[in-house]
Amino acid sequence: MLTRRGWLLASGAVALLFAGRMLGILELFVLAAASGALVLGALVQVRLTTVRLRATRHLHPTRVFAGTDSRVELELANRGARATPVLTVRDPFDRGRRQARFMLGPLKPNTSSRAAYRLPTDRRGVFEIGPLEITNLDSFGLASIRQVVAAATELTVYPALDAIVPLPQTQGHDPLAGADHPTALGVAGEDFYALRAYEMGDDLRRVHWPSTARVDELMIRQNEMPWQGRATVLLDTRAQAHEGDSLEVAVRAAASVVNACWRQGSLVRLVTTDGTDSSFAAGQAHVEAIMERLAIVRAARGDRLASVLGGLRRAGNAGAMVAVLTANVPGEELERLGRLRGRFGSLSLVLIERSAWDPDATTRSSRSSPPVTTLVRVTGDQPFAAAWNRAFAGRRTATASHSGWRP
Repeated sequence: MLTRRGWLLASGAVALLFAGRMLGILELFVLAAASGALVLGALVQVRLTTVRLRATRHLHPTRVFAGTDSRVELELANRGARATPVLTVRDPFDRGRRQARFMLGPLKPNTSSRAAYRLPTDRRGVFEIGPLEITNLDSFGLASIRQVVAAATELTVYPALDAIVPLPQTQGHDPLAGADHPTALGVAGEDFYALRAYEMGDDLRRVHWPSTARVDELMIRQNEMPWQGRATVLLDTRAQAHEGDSLEVAVRAAASVVNACWRQGSLVRLVTTDGTDSSFAAGQAHVEAIMERLAIVRAARGDRLASVLGGLRRAGNAGAMVAVLTANVPGEELERLGRLRGRFGSLSLVLIERSAWDPDATTRSSRSSPPVTTLVRVTGDQPFAAAWNRAFAGRRTATASHSGWRP
């Protein structure tokens, strides 16, 4: 296809031809013919130039937290019988909103070239990288031909995490422990409890080989575990409760609480007002699934808060609960939330004021405190991490955001 320069030259050739006919000047006909021949020659050149490139893209890592580095490494190898011309390589990111673009010099047959660049990870989400394209231009830049040499890949950016102290543990039934209160077992928990299927990350030393041979599936000897805390995080994703960047502040807070509780060994659960319920679990795969959900969560239309709170009031809910809401939530909804105190051992509320995301807003302090165990008020002067650690000061020591975490 013609480039912008090629179209301009083709248009100029037509204009010269028209002017030559109108004015009867031979030289204009000559210039028109030369311009047309140059455009035609450019098209023929790019059509006849065969480029056989093999491209591979490696993403390290494929899952990152917002604000951390992710690196793309490209390798392009010439599989043709002739050297390649100078090529333009383009690797779009986030559906073409941003891109990596560079020139690739001539490659001899059976040789390769490498390039690398870093991806922007300033915001959460799942971003598409690619497809990788090469563009071959003629000598005058009048015509080009594009070729896709590598398919698209995805980068998952989890929400950024704050270094916060975990929730104090409260009693709650742990379905894996066989008891609804702290047991008298040792820390190692060596009393035999049951057999279960192997899960990624299990200690292979606990494989029960006789059962594995019988069912033709890896079976793990499940020992009775010491009592674990349970933490439920409720995230309000209703569109009417959010504006500006309030959802980003709320998602970051929810992710930080989940991470802090998981790091102390608690069973964690994410519940959102759009219907998501991750259930309780403590494995890394479970936490990664929660983080992936938080990476893509968006403000949802409709109001399902009442039904979600009704589900949390039913049997089977216990331990600690943290609700992450904005100050846009009406007082009667906070009162309804406060009625969950009888179901959970502790009920904490992260209330995000408008000043937390809008620097021009003032902090609202006249609002009465809702009926919860602990209130964490997030404002512009006191971000989430500082407000949380202040509310739970002296109970735990805050840990680094990503320490021990490998997505």
